Amino acid sequence: MLAPPRTVIRREAGLYALEQALQRRGFQHVAGADEAGRGACAGPLVAAAAILPEGKRGEIPGLADSKLLTAATRERVYDLVVAKALAWSVMIIPPAEVDSRGLHVCNLAAMRRALASLEIRPDYVLTDGFPVDGLGVPGLAVWKGDRVAACVAAASVLAKVTRDRLMVELDATFPEYGFAVHKGYITEEHSAALTRLGPCAEHRFSYVNVAAASGRGNRPPRARRPVSAAVPSLFDDVSVTEPLLIPETAEGTVGVASSEQPQPSPSVGEDKAMEGEKR
Repeated sequence: MLAPPRTVIRREAGLYALEQALQRRGFQHVAGADEAGRGACAGPLVAAAAILPEGKRGEIPGLADSKLLTAATRERVYDLVVAKALAWSVMIIPPAEVDSRGLHVCNLAAMRRALASLEIRPDYVLTDGFPVDGLGVPGLAVWKGDRVAACVAAASVLAKVTRDRLMVELDATFPEYGFAVHKGYITEEHSAALTRLGPCAEHRFSYVNVAAASGRGNRPPRARRPVSAAVPSLFDDVSVTEPLLIPETAEGTVGVASSEQPQPSPSVGEDKAMEGEKR
C-alpha cells in the first residue's frame, strides 16, 4: 500500500496555510494554543486556545504574532478573535503556583486546560513550541507557531491581551513597580524598583533576580494577594470575566487553570520544526 503524499507547508504560503492543509486532510476543527508571561518575573502566566472558522470566515485582518503588534492593534485583533472564533478559552496561573510547581509544568498544564475547556472538541491541535499530551487528539508542536498558524496567533493575542490587562490592574495596587509599563518583564526600571523596594507578593520568587532582591532566597512571603478579587484560588474553576473586561456576549472560557502534575497518557504531539526551520 502506498503511503499518502507528504504535505509540505512553506512559510511564504501565509498564516492560514497550515490550518487549510490540515482541513483538507479531514481535520475540520484545528485548535491553536499559546501562552504569555513565561519570561516575566512578576505576574501570572496566561495560556489561551482558539478555533477559527474555516475559509474566509476565519480570516482576521491584522492577525499576527501578538509580540509583533502594537498594544492598540492587539486590542482590536482581540475583539475580532473573540467575535469570530468558533471557540476560545483563557487560563490563568498565579505567580505562587509558578513558584511551587515550576514554570514548564505550569505552562503545559495551562495550555492543556485551555484546550480541554474549548466548547468545541478540536480534531487537531497546534501548539507554540511545546507539545501538549493528554488531549486525546493528534497534534503538532510548531516552532514559532504564532508566526506560522493563524489559530496559534489568535491564541497568542488572547493570552497577551488578557495578561496585559491583569498587569495594568496590578499596577494600581503596586504602583511603585511600573507593572502597567513593562508588564512584569525585566527592564532597567523594574530591576531598579526591585533593588530599591524588594519584591512584592506578585513577583515570582523562584526567579533568580527576585530571589536575590528578596533577601529570603527563593522563599516567598507567607501571604500573597490573589491576581484579582475574582480569582480566589488556583484550584477554584471560576469565571473571571469582569476584571478581564471580556464582552458579555462573547462565547468563551476564562478561568483559573489547575496545574496538577501531568498524568501518563498517549502522546499526541510531535516536536518537529516546520519545513526549513532549525530547532
